[in-house]
Amino acid sequence: MSDDKTLAETLAQRGISRRSFLKFCASIASLMAMPPAMAVEMAEKLAAARRQSVVYLSFQECTGCLESLTRSHSPKLEDLIFDAISLDYQETLVACAGHFAEHILKEAIEKNDGKFILMVDGSIPLKDGGIYSTIAGRTNLDILEWVAPHAAAVIAVGSCAAFGGIPKANPNPTGAVAVSDIIKDKPIINVPGCPPIPVVITGVIAHYLTMGTIPDLDELGRPKVFFGDSIHDRCYRRPFYDQGKFAKSFDDEGARNGWCLFELGCKGPTTHNACATTKWNGGVSFPIESGHGCLGCSEPDFWDAGSFYTALSAPTKDVANWAAIGVAAGAAIGVAAGIANRSTKTETKRTRKPLTVDDLKGKPKS
Repeated sequence: MSDDKTLAETLAQRGISRRSFLKFCASIASLMAMPPAMAVEMAEKLAAARRQSVVYLSFQECTGCLESLTRSHSPKLEDLIFDAISLDYQETLVACAGHFAEHILKEAIEKNDGKFILMVDGSIPLKDGGIYSTIAGRTNLDILEWVAPHAAAVIAVGSCAAFGGIPKANPNPTGAVAVSDIIKDKPIINVPGCPPIPVVITGVIAHYLTMGTIPDLDELGRPKVFFGDSIHDRCYRRPFYDQGKFAKSFDDEGARNGWCLFELGCKGPTTHNACATTKWNGGVSFPIESGHGCLGCSEPDFWDAGSFYTALSAPTKDVANWAAIGVAAGAAIGVAAGIANRSTKTETKRTRKPLTVDDLKGKPKS
């Protein structure tokens, strides 16, 4: 349970050195794409802060999101739980059960009213009064509407909590909805993915601990620092896409040479996440690097968006034509830039614009 000790006092009791603490802050700064100098400022703010109370509720889910969190490597889960936050309630991780566990939840809410972070994974069923997922005789809806009003902010962990996920997929027999469909008066940070990337989950918590505010969000409520770019824009196979080189099957020569998986159904061009940069398993790999196309699991309704193995709507020949046009245009720009350089003796910087959904659909830009 959280107490009145500052984080610095808690760290000292646990024998954590200033050097180790600064490394922890440096990892947070790196995650949030901040300059290294921010690590010192973060250390000062965190050292003076009280341990943050966190309540974690699991609803209509598969435990995959929690499993993902327990495999975070930067910062590590144990660092967050024991040093920076007080994870006051989580059904799977709590040592006790039954009435004792329910007592802990109630106590955490009362002692930290208006101050704790509420993390939720899983969708919330509404059909037939929400009877399809209950805990201790109470529906998920009842529990969420009881706990959320007392929280400072809500983190919807995983695509089920953020967008309804697989439980909401057609025909949605339980009437599953996202957290944001129910809670309207609290800041909600959506961290989608099936499951979400471990470091993204802990990075969002770390940002709140450090800054005391939620990070900048996109139009779907996702942190821009992690979901601002499409996987396609950061994918190491992107050069092959630009060259019009596509694998035709998962075991052909193109696949073995690492060519683009667009024709095999990769949803990277329309999916926003940090998979291509942050990766999984301690930064080892991500699905495309392992030879499989992106499923688009961090986007709304990804399960109903068509076959995972059918290419996006743009015909492949058009994609190849776009690539050829891009190469030709790039050459022309290069010639023009060279002329300009010689005449003005100034340098120009060439940039490649990220592909848009309209490009994929062959729609002209306004």
